Amino acid sequence: MTASLSSLTAMGATGRWMFWTLCVCFTAQENTALRVTMRESSLEVARGDFVVLPCSFYTSASNHLSRLNIIWTLTPFSSPEAPIQVIVYDHGQVIEDPSLIGRVGFTGLPLSADIMLNDTRVSDAGIYRCMVNNPPEITDPGIGELVLSVLVPPSLPVCQWDGDINMGGSVRLSCLVAEGIPTPEIRWNKLNPDEISLPINMESELSGSVQIVNVSSQTSGLYRCSATNTLGTENCYINLSIYSTPDSPSGVLQGVLLTLSMCLLLLALLVLVLWLHHTGQDGRLRKGRGDKDEFYNEIRYTPSLMKRSFV
Repeated sequence: MTASLSSLTAMGATGRWMFWTLCVCFTAQENTALRVTMRESSLEVARGDFVVLPCSFYTSASNHLSRLNIIWTLTPFSSPEAPIQVIVYDHGQVIEDPSLIGRVGFTGLPLSADIMLNDTRVSDAGIYRCMVNNPPEITDPGIGELVLSVLVPPSLPVCQWDGDINMGGSVRLSCLVAEGIPTPEIRWNKLNPDEISLPINMESELSGSVQIVNVSSQTSGLYRCSATNTLGTENCYINLSIYSTPDSPSGVLQGVLLTLSMCLLLLALLVLVLWLHHTGQDGRLRKGRGDKDEFYNEIRYTPSLMKRSFV
């Protein structure tokens, strides 16, 4: 190191100027090496929509792009062990993965490596890598990375109930959602007479239930299950009616008392009818006897009267 400084001092001002010029040139060459920039580190798209995956690059050989090479790869969340090559631009030709033909394409070749993905599916979610190489440059390829999430609204939930809907029984309300990304939040509410939020037991990420014990008439009403995520809400409903069991002890006692009362009433009516009937017959008999006596008296006195009239 001391020898180098001594030789640089011996070279004079001209030698020092040439040395610093070479250093600046090498530094500039290093700074102008091919670079890749991802303008977004993560993106979200609703299933079925389109999305642009941005990838910008800078190359010092921008006037020599005939051998430009761009490769997009995907490591799916659903199968991270099996990455796929999404699309390639090589020597002016575009090659798409067979499973993505018609759904993927470059948007700004050759100055941009952006691609557009149409009709997005859940299987499109994962880690995308953009690799750019321009052979006139002898540097390593530039690589950028972004994460794509495909969102799915909640499916229409399915509401079911099972259990004993008689007074004092136990009822279980269940709600199942088939899909939703991010995972939907499930809620149960009783809607009438007032809306009440119910404690829920999450049986899985997409299934939640409510257990109602010792049901009564106040348990009857309309119940709603809601599944909600960032893309919306879907609902299903159950109209629950609680019945009083006819064979309960209080019901049997009431039935016996009612039957006994009716029997007593009918018996009283029967006695009244028989009494009235008997009373009516006695009156008719007495009246018949009185008329007969009058008739006999009338016959008895008539001859005497007739005799007196003739004498």
